[in-house]
Amino acid sequence: MLATLALEAGRTVYYDDLVDELWPREILKNPRNALQANATRIRRTLERCTGGTARPIELRAVYNGYILETPRELVDGNRFLDLTARGFAELSSRPALALSYLQEGLRLWRGPALLNTRSGQRCRGAAAFLEERRLVAWEDLVSARLLLGDDRQAAAELQRLAAAHPAREGLCELLMLALYRAGRQSEALRLFHRTREHLDDELGVEPGRSLLRLYEDILAQDSALDSADAVLRRTETGIART
Repeated sequence: MLATLALEAGRTVYYDDLVDELWPREILKNPRNALQANATRIRRTLERCTGGTARPIELRAVYNGYILETPRELVDGNRFLDLTARGFAELSSRPALALSYLQEGLRLWRGPALLNTRSGQRCRGAAAFLEERRLVAWEDLVSARLLLGDDRQAAAELQRLAAAHPAREGLCELLMLALYRAGRQSEALRLFHRTREHLDDELGVEPGRSLLRLYEDILAQDSALDSADAVLRRTETGIART
């Protein structure tokens, strides 16, 4: 219940929506009593966390629902999205500042998004969105490292990410670029072939045009691959940041 309210901080979440989220496909005899019991526990928890002093977080009952009154920036999910959006905005002009914002945002994570709250549609959808944004933030972070000339560290971080997400072509592209720029051309080419094989075996598809073009550029040892544009082009063609 707290997670659902935090996702809509400052806005009313109606009783029916909370019931659907907390007890999907269940029929409760008195759902409002169940919500009130949860609300009482949440208020007690908030009071314990603040020692009973004045606090910037309040669970308030309103007509037909509840509002979690709290500043937007006190919700970690919002802070993460704000920090990583700032990081992306600074990527092309001030990559060192972008790196700082992205690291600060990613440090907020302590496990899977909305762990143990995914029974309902809202939390399940929000968790999927946040996990995707987390991957995008990692892509932006390693892009910042590449722009700063830290190719080896970027390659090391990308190796871990690409191993966990072998079908994500954006990660493969960045890793191929990082390996090439670190003087590991043969590894970059082998990675392309492994990824193509994985995509064929698992999905029955060929690599996208961007990945194929990068492979050809590496074969040709195109000098443009050492430029900032080579990194930014792959960042800009990634997922829309909305």
